Amino acid sequence: MKLLILLYLFNFLRTLFIILIIYYGIRLFVRYVVPLLVDKGIKNMQQKMNEQQRQYQQPKKRPDGEVTIERDRANPRNSQSDKGEYVDFEEVD
Repeated sequence: MKLLILLYLFNFLRTLFIILIIYYGIRLFVRYVVPLLVDKGIKNMQQKMNEQQRQYQQPKKRPDGEVTIERDRANPRNSQSDKGEYVDFEEVD
């Protein structure tokens, strides 16, 4: 009977020890490894955004003093579209 109790106690302590090892392993992983992964991900995103920004803002070579008006070719503006829309109304007494 004593042997059976000792075996149960030993198995309980072993299980408790395994649970503690897993708990502290997860705590260490979350405390040290996860911030490094997040930091690396943020740096990669910043680098991609900087590359996109550089591609969008290519410096255009122009002589000094030259004045140009740049318009969006995808959305040409007509002079009539700027005039607005005529709305006919009646005055109500």
